[in-house]
Amino acid sequence: MPGEEIEVPKELREFMITGAEETILGQKNGAQKQYRYGNLHIREYDDKFLVHTDRIDPRKDPIGHLVFDAPEVLIGLACAIFGSSKIARTILNNNSKKLSLTSGLTSSILSGYIGYIASKKIKDYLE
Repeated sequence: MPGEEIEVPKELREFMITGAEETILGQKNGAQKQYRYGNLHIREYDDKFLVHTDRIDPRKDPIGHLVFDAPEVLIGLACAIFGSSKIARTILNNNSKKLSLTSGLTSSILSGYIGYIASKKIKDYLE
């Protein structure tokens, strides 16, 4: 089932699928390296590999991957955009442009992070 991770201890077996490509796509979650082989996402740590299957390969369909495998990223981006635009408009009416830019950027980052974390927790709970 997509999303479920399988742990393969390195002491049990050192492996790497022929044809798997090292990638920057995906959350490393503290891994040293990560690889992709089709819909397979492999994270390499000091002592183990964590492997899971994504519904959609991000190298072929990045938007589809975000929608079906990482919606929390889209929600975080939407919150960042929406949060910064609303708060920045309010601040723009009251303060200098320099302060508005700083406040808008800060609110964007915070809004995006809160949206990402909240949706990630909901996604993890539902899986």
